[in-house]
Order: sequence, then structure tokens, then C-alpha cells
Amino acid sequence: MKAIVNVALKQGVLDDQGKATHHALDTLGFKEVVKDVRIGKQIVIELNSSSKEIAKAEVTNMCEKLLANTVIEDYEIEIVG
Repeated sequence: MKAIVNVALKQGVLDDQGKATHHALDTLGFKEVVKDVRIGKQIVIELNSSSKEIAKAEVTNMCEKLLANTVIEDYEIEIVG
């Protein structure tokens, strides 16, 4: 079983990387197509679990304790397999 965790800054938190990437895309001619850019991270975890419910609970605990700074970041968990 695999967990895919997407972590990104919460709305309202300044995303310097996103702003820099947006500016670069504008410079490369994508100004009319790109409205906003937000940069995040994806964490893929191989799990030893046979229950999706238990796996999601464990990964939620991991996110709360280590993988995400819940003051400024949101996370989404997808359990696959």
C-alpha cells in the first residue's frame, strides 16, 4: 500500500517560490495563460498496512507530527493500493 501526501502553503501565506515561478513564466510568454502559481511538495510513502482506514490514520499522524507545518501548510492524503 502507498500513501501520497501533497503539502502546500495555506492560502494567504506568501509563496516566494510560486511568485518567482509565476514571474519567470510571464517572462517566457505565458502571461496570458497563467493566473497564479503555488509551489508545494509531494511525499510518497510505502506502507505495511492492509487497511486503508488504519493507513490513512497513521499517515495523518505523520503529517501532524513531522511532514507538514500545520501552522502554515495544508496537506492532502491519498491512499493507493
